[in-house]
Amino acid sequence: MEYNLADLWERVVDTIPDREALVCGAVRLSYREVDDRVDRLAHFLSDRGIGPGDHVALYLHNSVEYLEAMLAAFKVRAVPINVNYRYVEDELRYLLNDADARVVVFHREFAPTLAALRADLPLLATFVAVEDDSGVDLARLGATTYEDALAHGRTGRDFPPRSGDDLYVLYTGGTTGMPKGVMWRHEDIFFGAFGGGDFAGNAITSPEQIADRAVGGRTRCLPACPFMHGTAHWMAFTALYSGGTVVISPDRRFEPHALWELAAREQVNFLVIVGDAFARPLVDALVEDSTTLDLTRLVVILSGGAILSPAVKIALAEALPGCMVIDGYGSSEAGGQGQAVTVAGRVPATAPRFRVNPQTKVLDEDLRPAAVGVVGRLARRGHVPLGYYKDPEKSAATFPVVDGVRWSVPGDHAVTEADGTITLLGRGSVSINTGGEKVYPEEVESALKAHPTIFDAIVVGVPDSRWGERVVALVQLRADATLTPDEIDAHMREHVAGYKVPRHLLVVDRVVRSPSGKPDYRWGRTAATTRLDASTRAPK
Repeated sequence: MEYNLADLWERVVDTIPDREALVCGAVRLSYREVDDRVDRLAHFLSDRGIGPGDHVALYLHNSVEYLEAMLAAFKVRAVPINVNYRYVEDELRYLLNDADARVVVFHREFAPTLAALRADLPLLATFVAVEDDSGVDLARLGATTYEDALAHGRTGRDFPPRSGDDLYVLYTGGTTGMPKGVMWRHEDIFFGAFGGGDFAGNAITSPEQIADRAVGGRTRCLPACPFMHGTAHWMAFTALYSGGTVVISPDRRFEPHALWELAAREQVNFLVIVGDAFARPLVDALVEDSTTLDLTRLVVILSGGAILSPAVKIALAEALPGCMVIDGYGSSEAGGQGQAVTVAGRVPATAPRFRVNPQTKVLDEDLRPAAVGVVGRLARRGHVPLGYYKDPEKSAATFPVVDGVRWSVPGDHAVTEADGTITLLGRGSVSINTGGEKVYPEEVESALKAHPTIFDAIVVGVPDSRWGERVVALVQLRADATLTPDEIDAHMREHVAGYKVPRHLLVVDRVVRSPSGKPDYRWGRTAATTRLDASTRAPK
């Protein structure tokens, strides 16, 4: 048995077949029931010629079907492809063509968009529609409904042998550029992000050992963020490979009160969110609902994909004193790399500081380990991706080989501290160069959000004839709050150096973020430039 994701799943199923695996609304499925459905979908795909290396696009909201479709693809050695359901037609066309998708599993509401693009997607021949309440016509696509696909699929595991070299691909847009498919071997993603290794020295040492771990698994994990981004389904599969239960919200929109009610009702002990975009509304709702909710089972809140500001971490820890608030650091190109833990009574560091795994280092410009205190790029070796799908040039730049060792170097800048921890500065591609000084938006945003009247913030650089770039903040205030430039200037100078203090403070109705909670810096730069240009043109 190799470290193949389908083989590992089947070993867990055979060990704990009757344990609850997936919960979504009224749907409750045991490991045995999920595996039966997955086998049927896998045979349906196989009967349509889908096999090793073929790409299966998942154009879905969070649902039981999302995780089932991933597993079905793994069973026939195909590759599931995550699709951002917020994409407009041009973006969707690009992704499905770039990914060479041959099958798309989609929620019915998306049928009109797919029908409009069908002529531009010559490889896409099989359409499987997951029912919703949209009632949209499927005739133009000739689609099979998901449940009909299961009804026509065979049961049983009569699949050809699989390999730890089978592929998992995660499409990531990053902060700039078009989406790129990050290619991982199954073995590498299992250890890199699917629960094969951890910080407690409890790493799996043989494929068979996963059965022992599953016996004692009692995690009840609620991923609040979309499965179309890595954080949510990484944590979902980590729970499944440890014999736990994944609780899926049936809501299409993030509603904090409903999420807390679901967590209490299902006795969730592991909640997954992405940054302040999720955490701040959750804190506010928790304060309002604290007397009516039983959250005593909740012991971990993990934020992945975006760093929590110190003020929010403190608020969560104080509201849930029995819970650890964990910032998880990682990326699509490197998997999970580090974490920072906050508990009630402990004040977190102002700057994002992480304890990282042994494979993670800060490298200098020559791709050698940087000295303590020297700014470099954060990198990981060992279980890392093969590269980007169909992009050898970017693959060579992000995954360099040094002295025979392959590294993943996605672009985050960091500093190694004397105690071995890492202080994260931010993504180099969005750093601001003002008068020769580098400003990392995440640090400034964290300081801004520590102000009680600021609900959310994004920091960008705009062109400046003297300084090269100016630091500009777009902030979303709390309801009925007001804020003067002098107030924020004084506040900021207590937290960051003078050159990092925003030269302009622009109040917006809403800070735009991706569905996963990550800041949309392209929107921020456009909005800031437009506002500032308009102000200079206005009559005096």
